[in-house]
Amino acid sequence: MSNYVIFADSACDIKPSVLAEWGVKTASLTFRFDGEEKEYSNNDMDTKVFYDKMRAGGTAKTSAINVERFAIEFENVLLEGNDVLYLGFSSGLSTTYNSARLAAERLREKHPERKIITIDTLSASAGFGMIVYLAVKEKEKGATIEQAATLAEGLKMRLCHWFTVDDLVYLKRGGRISPAVAFVGGVLGIKPVLHMDNEGHLINMFKVRGRKTAVASLADKYSELAENAEAGPVFISHADCIKDVEELADILKKKHGVEVEIVADVGPVIGAHSGPGTLALFFVGKER
Repeated sequence: MSNYVIFADSACDIKPSVLAEWGVKTASLTFRFDGEEKEYSNNDMDTKVFYDKMRAGGTAKTSAINVERFAIEFENVLLEGNDVLYLGFSSGLSTTYNSARLAAERLREKHPERKIITIDTLSASAGFGMIVYLAVKEKEKGATIEQAATLAEGLKMRLCHWFTVDDLVYLKRGGRISPAVAFVGGVLGIKPVLHMDNEGHLINMFKVRGRKTAVASLADKYSELAENAEAGPVFISHADCIKDVEELADILKKKHGVEVEIVADVGPVIGAHSGPGTLALFFVGKER
């Protein structure tokens, strides 16, 4: 059985130190604040600093990983005698996956003796991270690259992403809601509850009044959709709102006896579009 490396990108929002422990290699998307020349990798700036800059009015623009970067990173793995299983950020939100796919096509011709499998997870943040985590667990059990790829493909259409945001202005900037809806929602304290659909796009599902109701609504979706509510796994990611994480985790513990396995920061590349106060719940469901 040939050796292989699981490769991801920074949009999975799992800490680099944790990914290193898992044996996962990564490349990073980048961001830049308007009016600044410096470009940052996703993990270059402390998330609290990043969200405080956003709260102060800063607007961050993000950039995908290009083909050349992936070609270099993948080839380094191949030259070490390993195959590559790349699990990528949703193509519904970024061109990153397509860049990886094109790089893989180029390298298959150059290194016909090696395997390169690319999978569009149609996922983001710690939902993407959960697919990486479960693929790693499968590899640790002795799975081949094909078996780990099959697991990831099977999971991605059942990986539930449910989240809410604290301020509608960031969704308005991204064109996901109209200025009028953002204004009225801000005045009335309306909080949207969103999820990621089967094409990897963010979809506004319904609106509730107040943050506590929004947090409870995420727990309700877990109760409704989780494949195994008592067993998990459960991941939560957040954009500088740890008290809401604790509240959501407490609800899930009381209702289902399940522990949250990983709490991740929503990194700047994702958070630039959803804003501070984003709270997201991820789990394997009967369907997305």
